[in-house]
Amino acid sequence: MKKKWNQWISRLISGTHNHFACYLPKSTGWIAKIIFNLFFANIQLPRHHAETIKALEKTGIIIIVNKYRSPFEYLFYHMRYTHEGLSYPAIGFDYRFFFWQPVYRFFIILLAIADHFLKHFSLQNPYRSGFIQERLLAGDTALLSLVEEKGFYRRFVKSKTDPLHYLIEMQKHTDRPIIFLPHLMFFSKAPRTTQLTLVDLIFGTQENPGRLRRLFSILKNPKKIFIETADPVILTDILNQPDIARLPAKEQAVALRRHLLSQINQHRQTITGPTLKSRLEIQEEMLTNRQVQDIITEYAVEQDVSIHQAHREAAEFLDEIAANYNPKMIRLFDVTLRWMFKTIFEGMVIDYKGLDKVKQVSKKGPLILVPCHKSHLDYLILSYVFFNNNMPCPLIAAGKNLSFWPLGPIFRGGGAFFLRRTFKGERLYPKIFAAYIQKVLNEGFHIEFFVEGGRSRTGKLLPPKIGLLSLLIDAYMANPWEDMTFVPIYIGYDRVLEESAYINEIEGGKKTPENLKNVIKARKFLKKKYGKIYLNFHDPFSLKTFLDRRERPGSASTSVETKNLYYTFGKKLISAINQVSMVTPHAIIASAILNCGQKRFDYNQLMVHVNTYMAYLVSQNINMADTLILDRTKAFHQVLNAFVHNKIIEKTPSEFSRSARANPLYKIIEARRPALEYYKNNCIIAFVPAAFTALAILKTDAFQFSSVDIHVSYKFLQEFFENEFVCDPDQPVEFLVRKNLKALIDDAIIMPHPTLPDTYNLTSAGYRKLKLFAGFLVPYFESYWIVLNFFRKYTKKSIFETRDYMKKVQSLGSRMYKRKEVERKEALSKINYKNAVLFFTSHGVTEPEKDADQIEFYSEIIEKYRRFLPR
Repeated sequence: MKKKWNQWISRLISGTHNHFACYLPKSTGWIAKIIFNLFFANIQLPRHHAETIKALEKTGIIIIVNKYRSPFEYLFYHMRYTHEGLSYPAIGFDYRFFFWQPVYRFFIILLAIADHFLKHFSLQNPYRSGFIQERLLAGDTALLSLVEEKGFYRRFVKSKTDPLHYLIEMQKHTDRPIIFLPHLMFFSKAPRTTQLTLVDLIFGTQENPGRLRRLFSILKNPKKIFIETADPVILTDILNQPDIARLPAKEQAVALRRHLLSQINQHRQTITGPTLKSRLEIQEEMLTNRQVQDIITEYAVEQDVSIHQAHREAAEFLDEIAANYNPKMIRLFDVTLRWMFKTIFEGMVIDYKGLDKVKQVSKKGPLILVPCHKSHLDYLILSYVFFNNNMPCPLIAAGKNLSFWPLGPIFRGGGAFFLRRTFKGERLYPKIFAAYIQKVLNEGFHIEFFVEGGRSRTGKLLPPKIGLLSLLIDAYMANPWEDMTFVPIYIGYDRVLEESAYINEIEGGKKTPENLKNVIKARKFLKKKYGKIYLNFHDPFSLKTFLDRRERPGSASTSVETKNLYYTFGKKLISAINQVSMVTPHAIIASAILNCGQKRFDYNQLMVHVNTYMAYLVSQNINMADTLILDRTKAFHQVLNAFVHNKIIEKTPSEFSRSARANPLYKIIEARRPALEYYKNNCIIAFVPAAFTALAILKTDAFQFSSVDIHVSYKFLQEFFENEFVCDPDQPVEFLVRKNLKALIDDAIIMPHPTLPDTYNLTSAGYRKLKLFAGFLVPYFESYWIVLNFFRKYTKKSIFETRDYMKKVQSLGSRMYKRKEVERKEALSKINYKNAVLFFTSHGVTEPEKDADQIEFYSEIIEKYRRFLPR
C-alpha cells in the first residue's frame, strides 16, 4: 500500500494530473461485494447478453448508453459486468464518483485537482486533457446518459463539452469504430398511461423512478427488475448517412442524440407495449373519428334510421367487441397459469431462438400473431410466454361464445376482444369491427388470432378461415403502413385437456357449450397430468413481400380474385405452422399402432414400424420433442404405459419368462381407436408427403416405376384431400415427389435404376414400408367412400338442405362399419364426412340424381386406391 501511494505521489510531482472522478477502477473490496449482493445480484440480464458484449468488444470501442442520468445504473453496470467478467464501464461521461473511489485514489484525485488549480487557476478537464480518449483507445468501456437535469443549459448556454460531440470528433481520428449499445433498466413491465398517478408525481415514474421508489422496488422484489439492450448503433454508419454527413459536428451530435433516444423509446415500447388508454378513451376516439362518423352516417341513410339510432348501434357493437386491457389482470393470469402449468403439465418447451427473432421484428411495428388452435389454453399461453420474456401481451381475437359472465370481463382484462362467428346479414357491425382493428394496430398493439377459425377437433390443422384475415389485409392496403408482419406459431401438447370432448364431437356428439357450469366442472382436469406444451415460431412473414410477388387486388378485381388471394395467404400461414409443428412420442406410437393393420402386436414389431417413421422424420429434418432426442426408448415406454392406463390399448398378461416381459403383447381397444386417431393426426402432416408418394408408387402396381407416374397420382391425392391437409401453394408437386423419393432411397425402400433416368425399383422390404406410410390415408379414404355411398342412396339435392342430413351419413357409416365395408372405426368421423361432402359438391357432385357419372368416376378411383392400402 505504501509503495503504491509513493508511486502515485511521484506521478503527481512529475506533472501527470490524469486522475479524475469520472473514472472508477474495478471494485473488488468487501464493501463492493456487500453492495453487489444487496442491490445488484438478482437483477436479470438478457439471454445471450454476455456473448453480445464480448463480440462487440472485439469489434470496437463500446459506449453503454442509457436514457436518464442515474448513478445507480452506472454502479449496477460497473459492478455487475465486473462480476460477469465483461467489459465494465470504467468511465462515466459527466459523472463524478468521489466517495466510491478507493481511499488512495480519493486523495490522489484531490491532490491532482489542488495541484492543477494552483498552477493554472482552473479545474482540470478530462476532455481537454485527452484522458477520456486515451482510456477509450486503451480498451475501456464508458457509460453515457442522454437526458439529465439542465443538460441543455450545460451544453448550449455554458458551452460545456457535449460527450457525443467529443466522440464524433474522436471517431474522425481513429479507425476503431465507436459502438453505442443502448441499455434500458425496467422496474416494471406495465405500459405507460396517459395520466400520471399521485405516486408517479411524488416518487417518480416507473420509467424514471426516484430514489425512494427505486429502493422500494429493489428491496420488495429485485427479480422483477431486468435489463434490456436495443440494437447497437455504429457511429460511422450514422455519420456516413447523406443527410447527417453534410451537417457540422455539433448538429451531428444533436441528430445522434435524437437517434439514440428514438432507439431506446422504441425498444421500451416493444417491452411494455403502447401507451395504455382506457377502454372508454379508445371507444371515444373511435366513435368520434371522421371515417367512423362517415360510416355511421352512411348506414343511417341506407337503413332509413335516425342518426341517433345509428350512433347507439355503433356504440353497442363497439362495447360488445372492445378489449379492456389491464396489466393487473395480466399479472393475475401469470400467477394462475404458473400454478396451473406446474400442476397439470410437465413443463413447456419454448423455441427461444424463434422468440428472439419475433422480438427483434416487433421493433419495427405491431405484429399479427397466428398460432394454431388446439385447445382453449391457446388463448392464454402466448400471453404467458410473452409476459415472462419481456414482451407486451397481444390483444386476442376470441369468439363471442367466450364472453359469458364472469369469464368474459376477465378475458377482456387479459386483452381479449370478441367477434361474432358470422357477419352475415349485418351492415354496420363488420365496418365497426374493421375500424376497431385499425385503431388498435395504430395504437401499437400486437394482435393474436386463429386463422383456423375454431379449435381443431381432429388433431391436425384446419383449412384457413379468411374472415378476420381479410379485414387485416384490407386494413393494411387502406392505410399508409410500411408493412404488416405475420408470425405463424405452433402450440402443441402431448395431451389436450379437451381430448374426450373432441372425440365425442367427432363421433357425432354435441359440442359442449362454454358457460360457468362447465368451467366449474373443469376442475377435474387439475387431477391429471397432460405431459408437455410445445411452442415453436416460424420466421415472420411480410405481407408487403407477399403482395409484391402477386397482383394486388384493386378496384377492377373481382370478389373471387380477392378471395383467392386471401385464401392463398391463409394457406401460406397454415403451411408455415405445419413446418414448425412438433412430433411427439404420443403421435409416433399412435401412428405405428393404427397403421400396422393389426389388432394385436408385440413391442418389438411396433418398434420396427416406429423406427421406419423415425428414419423418415430425421431425413426430412422435422421438429421432434426433446424426449425423442434425449431418450426415445424411455419415451415410447412411457407412452405405451399411458395408453394402457387410459384404456386405449390393453397389455396382455405376460408369461413369467424374461423374453415375454421384454417383448410384451398389446391389443387395440376398438372403441378407443378414435383417441389414437387424434394423437396420430397431431403428426400426420409430417407424413402426408410420404403417404401420397407411397400410395402413388403402390398404385403403379409394379416393382419398377418412373417419377412421372408418381407426379400424376400425387397431384390427384393433393387435390382430393385439399380439405384435410393444407399444402404450401408455392411448393410444386415435382419438388415434393423428388424430395420424398430421396428419403425412400435413403431408407432402402426404393433403388434408382442403374441405367434408366428417373426410374426406380421397389425393394422387397420397401413394399411393406410403403404400406406403412400409405396407412395414414386409410381412414380418410373410408370416410369419403361412405359419403359417396350416401350420394348413391340419396339422389335428391334437397337432402343437403335438411338439418339432419349429417345424421343420415353417420347412420350409413355405422351400418357399413358393422357390415365390414369399412374397417376403421376412426373413419366414422363427422368432420371427415363434412370435408368429403364439401369436396364432392365443389367438384361436380351438386345434384346426385343428375351427377351419377361423376359419382361413379370418384367411386372407381377410391376403390382402386383402396386396393393398395393396408387392411
